[in-house]
Amino acid sequence: MNARRQPGVLDSFNYAVEGVIHVLRTQRNMRIHFAVAFVVLVVALVINVSKFELIALLISITFVLIAEMLNTAVEAAIDIATTSFDPMAKLAKDIAAGAVLIASVNALAVGYIVFAGKLADRSSQLLDRLRQAPAEITLVALVLTIILVIATKAYTGRGTPLRGGVPSGHAALAFAGWVAATYVAGSDHRFLVSSLALIMAILVAQTRVESGVHSALEVTYGALVGALATLVVFQVFQ
Repeated sequence: MNARRQPGVLDSFNYAVEGVIHVLRTQRNMRIHFAVAFVVLVVALVINVSKFELIALLISITFVLIAEMLNTAVEAAIDIATTSFDPMAKLAKDIAAGAVLIASVNALAVGYIVFAGKLADRSSQLLDRLRQAPAEITLVALVLTIILVIATKAYTGRGTPLRGGVPSGHAALAFAGWVAATYVAGSDHRFLVSSLALIMAILVAQTRVESGVHSALEVTYGALVGALATLVVFQVFQ
């Protein structure tokens, strides 16, 4: 009888990647960790952190991701081993979750140490610019977006001004705010401000779909209405 063939290097690598993909597909917390890691690394590049600060961020991010994967593995193993409530099984799951908590708190502390001073200086400069920004144009753009949303809902006869129907008013205002923030931010901070505003707008749109209030098409249409209306207003009046 032939001995079982040991997996090759490429096979082992594929199995490892499949494990990462499985955790991303099935674990909401892992998706959140990945999204936060992406934002942190983009911000780190934008504000030009030092080599050692970047190393500290990468190590902290890695610890969080590893802890989350180990937590998922422990939970899966326990669920297979027992089919009834076991206090020791619960304790093992709690300990694994505690490891994720410690890694996350450490990552927050490292992020605060790295970003606090640099972002504070840039934020104060940005607030000074926003005080001098064309507030009237922004207000006109947002009011125009609201009018377009209500008019479209009145025309289609679907939904109410604040709930349901075509388009999504929340998505329209969120993406209108994204475009407005991009315009009023100074050139030194435009990418950072625009990226953060876009992420917030996408999260608002996602909540409308997940809550069942709007379909993905209604949210997409609302996003286009808000973004394009604001873009036209700023192009014409600024």
